[in-house]
Amino acid sequence: MSRKLTIAIEGCCHGQLDDIYRHLQQQQQRLDKTVDLLVICGDFQAVRNVTDLETMSCPNKYKQVGGFYRYYTGERKAPIPTIFVGGNHEASNHMRELYYGGWVAPNIYYMGGSGVVKFGGLRIGGITGIFKDYDYAKGHYETPPFRGPGRASMHHVRSYEAFKMLQIRRPLDIVVSHDWPQFIERYGNTAELLRKKPFFEAEVNRGELGSPVNAMLLERLRPAWWFSAHMH
Repeated sequence: MSRKLTIAIEGCCHGQLDDIYRHLQQQQQRLDKTVDLLVICGDFQAVRNVTDLETMSCPNKYKQVGGFYRYYTGERKAPIPTIFVGGNHEASNHMRELYYGGWVAPNIYYMGGSGVVKFGGLRIGGITGIFKDYDYAKGHYETPPFRGPGRASMHHVRSYEAFKMLQIRRPLDIVVSHDWPQFIERYGNTAELLRKKPFFEAEVNRGELGSPVNAMLLERLRPAWWFSAHMH
């Protein structure tokens, strides 16, 4: 009888790969388990050099080279197979190079704008970015060197990505997104959420917290598990 997979789910990475892997290794020892796969729900920040920082659209406090470059250059290798979707704090130039997905470093795989990968018999879907209604119906018009307004719009979900996901006919075990599905707060402890993050209240009251696209995909795809990040 085959062993069940153990999967670790990480919210926003923000370039802290060394810390994440260190913590997982400690947990493996504590629990006497082997983590087979690490899934990261965006804001991965696959920054290779200081030039990549110029293509990021985020507060300056997040514009740090971080530790990813060591994995990119081969100085280190990810100790756990890792897959991730993009968030809104990404190096636009690096992510555009891998629009259809691909390896950003040995053992670390980016899922691209949207798509499905298989791991150990599991089907895992992913969609990158955050929802902004004014960009949703547009194509990707941004061009290199991604240092102007395109730095932000690069990370806005387009209708084509949702269309691709809607073509999926076989069941998915997991879907990973950066943005929360819209209205998901209604299925948890909304009062506790607003106590911790009172600035969400206006969006909750207007029904604007989270992505309507991801809510549609959640309803249509109905995976066993859906994981998101973005709101910390």
